[in-house]
Amino acid sequence: MSIEKAGLEKLEARLHEDLSRLELPAKAWVHEHTVDTQKVEDVVIIGGGMAGLTAAAALRFLGINPLVLDASPAGYEGPWATTARMETLRSPKQLTGPALGVPSLTFRAWFEVQFGAEQWAELDKIPRLQWMEYLRWYRRVLQLPVRNEHTVTRVQLESNHYLRLTVQSKGHTETVLARRLILATGRDGLGGPTVPAFLDGIPKQYWAHSSDPYDYDQLKNKKVAVIGAGASAMDSAATALESGAARVDLLIRRATIPTVNKGKGAGNPGIVHGFYGLTDEWKWRIRHYINVQQVPPPRGSTLRVSSHDNAFFNVNCQIERVELQDQQLHVYTSKGVFKVDFLVAATGFKIDWHLRPEYADLAPLVRTWADRYTPPAGAEDAELSACPDLDANFAFQPKDGVEANGLQHIYCFNYPAVATHGTVSGDIPAISDGAEALARNIAGSLYQEDVVAHYERLVAFSEPELEGDEWQPADPSASESA
Repeated sequence: MSIEKAGLEKLEARLHEDLSRLELPAKAWVHEHTVDTQKVEDVVIIGGGMAGLTAAAALRFLGINPLVLDASPAGYEGPWATTARMETLRSPKQLTGPALGVPSLTFRAWFEVQFGAEQWAELDKIPRLQWMEYLRWYRRVLQLPVRNEHTVTRVQLESNHYLRLTVQSKGHTETVLARRLILATGRDGLGGPTVPAFLDGIPKQYWAHSSDPYDYDQLKNKKVAVIGAGASAMDSAATALESGAARVDLLIRRATIPTVNKGKGAGNPGIVHGFYGLTDEWKWRIRHYINVQQVPPPRGSTLRVSSHDNAFFNVNCQIERVELQDQQLHVYTSKGVFKVDFLVAATGFKIDWHLRPEYADLAPLVRTWADRYTPPAGAEDAELSACPDLDANFAFQPKDGVEANGLQHIYCFNYPAVATHGTVSGDIPAISDGAEALARNIAGSLYQEDVVAHYERLVAFSEPELEGDEWQPADPSASESA
């Protein structure tokens, strides 16, 4: 047996002992529901990436058995082993991420039992693919119920307090009923990639979004342009260069690349637990400021690009239009025309329900921040305005005057929750805090909904504490004589 495998087995034994001492997971307690003999799942989670797994684990710890559905093959949930191209994570290695307060469930524990404390001390940032291996272990060791290659194609509200999901898997269509639904669908959870209008009409063979599962080896000996200066732009540019691109030009709209990560400066336990309770004005002010300042690319990712002599950082370079001429893209900018063979749009994501047809029944019902808040002049923010206006439990709320019974049972546990709850539903630093709050809220609502059944169970409970031979009633005559 290898040292790594033996170390993992030792860690898993320790983890099970730790969970046993904490009495986790709690015993199952949720009242079972059926509709026309079909089981209604207590909680369904769409998405088996980090957020979905953490939410599932938090629910399991509270005695609730969720069902996780993910469209990807097993072990390839989320972006880590597919579309992500960074060498390492941005987050500091010591952050506990999805560990839910259990030391033996942390990445550090997983790493040290395999590679040792000395290598942990020498480690700078967590390698991206090693993080994916950790998440695979996390899923396995906690026995989280993920059904892979299951795609939800429609979500419907039903009149009697449950949700109907249409699910496709390997050519088969089935219906899954659920009492609660969590959307743990990542950065583009309520939309998709932002594609600039100047790419309209350009054949897809000449460009890709940075989030596309594109084979960068096809860029060997080609001239490439990358739009943007964020992390995904640097990772895309570096991957193209390492794949043998002849030249890579980064086309950067700003006069300079941001250098300070304001989001990191905002991080502390106070904002994690206090953001929801802030006034609308303060929520908007904080999140808009971070959006305007923009998050800089990591230093390592930027050096990964600048180490190549054939990489060029073109700042203050606004794109005017793109044309296809003689099998090349002519990118017209304020800095002149760039003639390239391929273009990568590292232009981020947007909230756009039209890009998620599975939620077509929900889109007209959901209240957004545009419905809730009008920012002061000069502080407009399209991203924040498009975010759903969630309640304290991460649940969607209906627009004013709209009847949407059951919408309150759908929870937004992905990036668009940021305007209401801050960054507790997708980023590594506070993912456990968000998942635990979400799980507690769901546990409470399930109990409240079934309080009659729980009361009946209470009345029927007959396990004796005493067997009847522990005491004898006093003799009345004895008390009189006393």
